[in-house]
Amino acid sequence: MDLSAEVREANRRSVNRLLMAHPLVPVSPPPEPVPGCGECAELAARRSRARAADDGSAETDADVLLRRHQRRVHEPLALRPGKTDPMDTIDTATARSWLGVALEEARAGLAEGGIPIGAALYGADGVLLGRGRNRRVQDGDPSMHAETAAFRAAGRQRSYRGTTMVTTLSPCWYCSGLVRQFGISRVVIGEAVTFHGGHEWLAEHGVQFVLLDDPECIAMMREFVERHPQVWNEDIGK
Repeated sequence: MDLSAEVREANRRSVNRLLMAHPLVPVSPPPEPVPGCGECAELAARRSRARAADDGSAETDADVLLRRHQRRVHEPLALRPGKTDPMDTIDTATARSWLGVALEEARAGLAEGGIPIGAALYGADGVLLGRGRNRRVQDGDPSMHAETAAFRAAGRQRSYRGTTMVTTLSPCWYCSGLVRQFGISRVVIGEAVTFHGGHEWLAEHGVQFVLLDDPECIAMMREFVERHPQVWNEDIGK
């Protein structure tokens, strides 16, 4: 056995040990990249290179990493398994219904000449507490992001445990900080293709997120960024 074959065999054994240690990661079928996701594309390309160097049948480390990435970022209800609180889970229909409210705000903002990002804050009982949209352009206020507008519209709350922030776009670091600061439990995100914000960082700190990859959210934001790059870069601090 030559050196390269020895290395491939050692890698295969390492991957098998990893799969045995993490039984929640399935062995088959091979994961497919989510269209529009840069990290998925990078891992898929890495997998292709690994398979080209082998016979194409072995599970690669890129397969494992791609599955982990998809469970963490793209699984519709990626709400951290093992929790038992009833509010730790929401169904896809509810998530999409709530996103519809945020989308209404985004469309209204676009019609006003603003940045088309909308948000809504829901209570632990599913009641709408507040809604809003990005008003940086309309109000000349750089702090008025969609999430902050919805948060302010909700008024004072004794506790934010169990609440859900719904936003048409992955929250920037400013809005991610708001979610973390006040202990908002969950974020429903319309899309993270045109802008990959702080949702993974929030997940690392115990905040659940549902990423819906909504086509309308993606198309609306993509068109705005193409037409108004300067306004968009200003909004995200570039």
